[in-house]
This record gives sequence, structure tokens and C-alpha cells, in this order.
Amino acid sequence: MAAEIVVVGTSTGGLKALQTLLCGLPSTFPLPIVIVQHRGRVSDDGLCEFLGEFGTMPVTEPEDKEPLLPGHVYLAPRDYHLLIQNRAFALSTDSPEAFARPSIDVLFESAADAFRERVIAVILTGANRDGARGLAAIKSRGGLTVVENPESAACGEMPAAAIQLTQPDWIVALHELAPLLCKLTEDLRASELSARPAAQMVVHHGS
Repeated sequence: MAAEIVVVGTSTGGLKALQTLLCGLPSTFPLPIVIVQHRGRVSDDGLCEFLGEFGTMPVTEPEDKEPLLPGHVYLAPRDYHLLIQNRAFALSTDSPEAFARPSIDVLFESAADAFRERVIAVILTGANRDGARGLAAIKSRGGLTVVENPESAACGEMPAAAIQLTQPDWIVALHELAPLLCKLTEDLRASELSARPAAQMVVHHGS
């Protein structure tokens, strides 16, 4: 089944990691990318504009009940959990998870419920264990899981915790991440097309 969403979690060192990721993705990247970057409650005004300078995809903070759109990058607003329900966003002020709001686990678990095997999940640099539980939930539903190599990450604790809890499908250096995501989306869509019944793939030419 072709993926329909990419979810990304990061913390300490994440801004530089996100710059590298977004710089490597083309404007034609077909999936929505939803990011939790751990943020202070009263800081980071203009973060979407800042990240938008490093790629060609639009970067915004979603509103409650806003539908997901392909080819967009969404950043969790500060001091809100960001969830996905019925292919739209939901914002929550529930208690912090793993001392964080927004929480990576909360986003990933909601994505696992909403999209099951059609999720690609990514854990990047960070200094705590947030995201490990959510990555395991996505893996258990058949989604694809990617973790930045903790040995080369700016802060290896978060990716190491994810690897400890569940064996990810890929462990990659940061510069390898964008090419991998592009290849995965291409390969998954090609696989889905080849699996369709022949009748669905007939092209009718006019006389």
C-alpha cells in the first residue's frame, strides 16, 4: 500500500536537521509532511518562515480541523499537541507527554490510528525518549520507520531510544534521509500500480 503521509519527530539539534531534510526534497514531493519539533512555550515566532527558506514546499502551522494537503509541510504549534483525525488536524492542550507538548508520541500514535500501514515515520536528533513509543505504534501497524543514525546525530539519545524499543526499517545518516523518502514514495507508488488488476491499467487510445 502506498504511503499517504510522512511524520517527523525531533528535539535538540532539530532545526539544523530539518533544514537539511527540507533542502533535499523537491517541490513535487507528493505527501504531506507533519513535524513535531520540541519548542518553548513563548519562543520561535517565525519558525515556519525560517524553515520555509530552506526548501520549496510551503511550511505552515495547521489550524484545528484543517485538512491535510499533499506537498505541504506542517509544523506543530508550540504548546499544543498535534493529532490527525479523519484526515484532518486536531489541536489539544492535554497534559505534556514525556515532558513535551507538542509530543512526538501523540502525533505518531494518532497517525498510526488514522493511516495504519500508509505512514512513513522519521525520528531525528533529540535529547529525550519522546517518539520511541509512537514509532513502535506505527511499526506495529505496518508503517515504515526511519531513524537518524544516533552516532552521527547532533544528539543521539532520541534516535537511540527509538532503536532500542523497536527495530526501524532504516537507520540513516541525515544527508541520506531526503533521497530515501523520495525513493520510498516512488517505489511504493510503482508497487501499488503494478499490483492493480490489468483492466485498471488499460490505456484507451482514440482512433
